[in-house]
Amino acid sequence: MAFTTLTLNADSWTWDFGDSESSNEKNPVHIYQQGGIYAVTLIATGKGGTAGDTTEVALALSVMEMLTGGPSAANGKTWKISAGHSDKDAISLADADFTVIQDVPAGALGLFLGIGEEYEDEFTFKFDGSYGHDTKNGGAFAGLVYTSVMGLDIVNITAESQSFGFCSAAYTPEAGATFTLTEDKDLTVTVVSQADGTATADITYSDVMTLDFSGTEFIGFMDFMRECIIQEITPDKMRLAMFMSATQGAHFNKPSLAVIFTFEVVR
Repeated sequence: MAFTTLTLNADSWTWDFGDSESSNEKNPVHIYQQGGIYAVTLIATGKGGTAGDTTEVALALSVMEMLTGGPSAANGKTWKISAGHSDKDAISLADADFTVIQDVPAGALGLFLGIGEEYEDEFTFKFDGSYGHDTKNGGAFAGLVYTSVMGLDIVNITAESQSFGFCSAAYTPEAGATFTLTEDKDLTVTVVSQADGTATADITYSDVMTLDFSGTEFIGFMDFMRECIIQEITPDKMRLAMFMSATQGAHFNKPSLAVIFTFEVVR
């Protein structure tokens, strides 16, 4: 990787590449032996004194490194639902193609569902597999069927959110929680028809990335099924498909819908 200094009036440079290697060249080229996130520091010295700056470079990151910030991120990486959403965010059927039944525009949780506080909830992943989140307002974005069946207190619900089957439900994050990232999985889910609430089918999502959680934990959306699908991930954003139970009757605990939302990095 080539580095270029933009310093003026400096006559010596010390580069620390973040992998225990360094250079005193003005514009060095450095080869990293493996992918990862590295803090690169430059200290320049001249007649006017010494100045320094540090930046991060990300090279050939694994999914785990993009999700957590890598082993050097002591505090992990924290995410939240993006209020901007994306053109692929939607409420969809829990079928093989995630057939869209409602697009989710920017600001949807606040603008037409009235539960915009759920944009503030934060979800933190660490490289060692530990996990935690901050509900901020004491409520978690949740399915209304799940909340009712489990007897949870409703923190916030509006007529519009109720019509979509959403609410904010009281939840206390679990201490010592963990997560499991699986990068290549055939995930089979028994789903129920949203149309009649009776017919069921086993849907297999082949070769997908999934996130699963210990105990009662989840990310973004609390419902009977906590394992979700990572549809796309970069160091700054990820899009998740989270399953939702939205029918009643014998199959109340089987998903019929999926909530597809984009998450963005907080820190």
